[in-house]
Amino acid sequence: MTEPTLFRAVVIAGPTAGGKSALALALAREFGGVIINADSQQQYRDLPILTARPTPDEIAQAPHRLFGDFAPNDSGSAADWATRAEAEIRAAGDALPILVGGTGLYLRALTEGLAFIPQVPADVREGARALMTEIGNDVFHARLIARDPAAARLAPGDTQRNLRAFEVIEATGVSLWEWQARAPQPPFPLRTFNIFLGPPRADIIAACDARFNAMIRAGAVEEVRALLDSGVARDAPVMKILGANQIADHLAGATRLGEAITLAQAATRQYAKRQATWFRNQFRADLALGQRFAPELVTGVFGRVRAALSEPVDNWRN
Repeated sequence: MTEPTLFRAVVIAGPTAGGKSALALALAREFGGVIINADSQQQYRDLPILTARPTPDEIAQAPHRLFGDFAPNDSGSAADWATRAEAEIRAAGDALPILVGGTGLYLRALTEGLAFIPQVPADVREGARALMTEIGNDVFHARLIARDPAAARLAPGDTQRNLRAFEVIEATGVSLWEWQARAPQPPFPLRTFNIFLGPPRADIIAACDARFNAMIRAGAVEEVRALLDSGVARDAPVMKILGANQIADHLAGATRLGEAITLAQAATRQYAKRQATWFRNQFRADLALGQRFAPELVTGVFGRVRAALSEPVDNWRN
């Protein structure tokens, strides 16, 4: 079979708790789609409750890709995700790829391309992590700034980004931000139909709070306890997942459960606000829904997607 010159996919984006996953599943069932994760947190395998990963029942209803395939200490860049997503789109065959998630930089990497940054050798990555463990976040951050003043924009506690900046300048002698400012790589030849779920702020706040309460009832505390009992460190990449550190503080006796829930809900709301702002400014929607996804929206959304699929792929957004 000859590979098409252009590929196409439906993209569903927006802030957390907006109903993106439910819409993706409805579209996948209707159009014979394969759902491809575009959420940095749902890549991790060990916290399915806290990441609101699709349930086994949902996974049985449609193919799901790039969900739960990261170990606790794994971390991946937007470019890494774009490479894996491209492979899944190419492998979809006659199925409709449906990209769903709230990590805007991932979607931009796939559709617009990113600046080329040379691969960092494994020994450099391991050496950077060992150094941070040895000297602590604050001293590591100061040492990074001495080598790369642009890193002053990072907080000392942002371990993942500090490590990334350190390993890039260590391996290449060039600042991460200088690499990012260079011309982007040519993007994957993809055309997209973009759906934005952008509920009012009050609705997102209520949905975030309600969902986190539901996560607690579903066993999120026990999920984090099991992860930590397995030997995963508090500064492991998986612990960046919303709510994980607040629950870990509770398990360590630093907070009551009610306080941990309040803090986690606040962090989730702040994250959703940043997502909403990014997508409203950076994401060009073909269909914008100003509410959380609900069953009564299905007919209208199906009609718009069906009409798009009837058009030649050259007419889709590039």
